Amino acid sequence: MKTALTELVGVRHPIVQTGMGWVAGPRLVSATANAGALGILASATMTVDELRAAVREVRSRTDAPFGVNLRADAGDARARVRVIVEEGVRVASFALAPSRELIAELKDAGVVVIPSVGARRHAEKVAAWGADAVLVQGGEGGGHTGEVATSVLLPQVVDAVGIPVVAAGGFHDGRGLVAALSYGAAGIAMGTRFLLTSDSTVPDAVKATYLAATVNDVLVTTAVDGLPHRMLRTEMVAALEEAGRVRALAQAVRRAAGFRRLSGTSWPAMIRDGLAMRHGDRHGGRPGKPGGNGHGKGGGKRHGKGGRKGPGKGLSWSQVLLAANTPMLLRAAMVEGRTDLGVMASGQVAGVIDDLPSCEELVTRIMSEAAHVLRTLPPV
Repeated sequence: MKTALTELVGVRHPIVQTGMGWVAGPRLVSATANAGALGILASATMTVDELRAAVREVRSRTDAPFGVNLRADAGDARARVRVIVEEGVRVASFALAPSRELIAELKDAGVVVIPSVGARRHAEKVAAWGADAVLVQGGEGGGHTGEVATSVLLPQVVDAVGIPVVAAGGFHDGRGLVAALSYGAAGIAMGTRFLLTSDSTVPDAVKATYLAATVNDVLVTTAVDGLPHRMLRTEMVAALEEAGRVRALAQAVRRAAGFRRLSGTSWPAMIRDGLAMRHGDRHGGRPGKPGGNGHGKGGGKRHGKGGRKGPGKGLSWSQVLLAANTPMLLRAAMVEGRTDLGVMASGQVAGVIDDLPSCEELVTRIMSEAAHVLRTLPPV
């Protein structure tokens, strides 16, 4: 199946595996690429050196095109861009809207730029700045998300921009691919569906928790970092929602210290990142891809009442630290298997997924289902 997406990035099938932090590593990305879809390596939970090593590992496993997901507001974003350019990565995707200058720098080096957005105005902005395509996620998607359903948001964006649009949020099979194409999309992107494959490195016990979930077990909460965050309903989420302000701050400091040690990020940089997240949310400036790196679309309500002595209007220090250390909560589950201590970002499709195919099996099945649906549609 050829679409504007397959032509743009050079893959066989119009399917994208999103850049999920702690999940989208070299094994999953290379398995996706070998299956003919576009795998996206999550970089926000890696150091720059780890990113370069991960890119080279993917290269050793596949000759197919793949991409790297970046946080445009990260202090070392340009260093990560240099890795992408120097290592010949085909696609750069973004969890936060990249600047016009960053888009130009990547395009000048021949890199395809695909920002992720959660609103039409964000799509219009990055398209005007030169983005090659845009990934748009509706509220069904996992991680940080908005309130508008994909079926409403997708056609809005398709009508608003003249570049290929990739649809995300609620997709898991061939029927969804055909539906997205009918809206004018050039392909679909999936996170939770690729997380729940045999090629995913997520611990088996965590995968079992996802498979046991129903649609009603996937909720949106602001208790984790103050932004609307779609995830599985767990005791940990309930505890965060019930925690008082002092307890929330203590937990945030502890997890932030852990993330600082793992990532090599300084305390000032973490505070800066947390403030950037919250600032972008208040000003509608953070279209992004949820789930992957603990960062995603803005538009959410502020969590709690904040504090007049906090770092900014309406903000508390616990909110800022929680925003900065959300990756640690994701790591506890996705790497360590601690569903009691971590959070599990999830799209609503978790409630209808009941198996763990390989990436090859999944992509082949989706394309076969799509072909069947197209053949059996009633004539016009």
